[in-house]
Amino acid sequence: MDIGLILLWTLAGIFIVAGLAGLILPVLPGPVLLLTGLILAAWAEHFVFVGGFTIALLTVLALLAHIIDFIAGALGVKRFGASRNAAIGATLGAIAGIFFGFIGILAGPFIGAVIGEFSARKNLQAAGLAGIGAWLGMLIGTAAKIAIGFSMVGVFVIARLF
Repeated sequence: MDIGLILLWTLAGIFIVAGLAGLILPVLPGPVLLLTGLILAAWAEHFVFVGGFTIALLTVLALLAHIIDFIAGALGVKRFGASRNAAIGATLGAIAGIFFGFIGILAGPFIGAVIGEFSARKNLQAAGLAGIGAWLGMLIGTAAKIAIGFSMVGVFVIARLF
């Protein structure tokens, strides 16, 4: 095995692992990293087993994962009648939450949306509802992203085996 092939497989593994982590961590673009890793793995085998159709399908799935993630978060906030400040607060809270571990990842969007909504309306009930909406949207978006991410891996493995 030559050094270039080892490097290609190593990069593919790093991108796949980072992509899988990014399905949960909001700071990493999980689907894009996962797609990059899978393309590098296909390239390492000269696209013999995983060809253009599979790469195109994986690309569509990665785009779908990003779109669903954004839509779910926005719909969660909007469904509960929150303002733009709540959506911005939820995003910032999700990013800040990473530094506080698993609890921070769960609580960050809620706290951020509450602070954002309260700064816009000065109404604690509306702020609380915005927080719930942001949290539910984030949860649904993350679940969809995880499902699509593992589907991407499944499509790759099936293409590789058959």
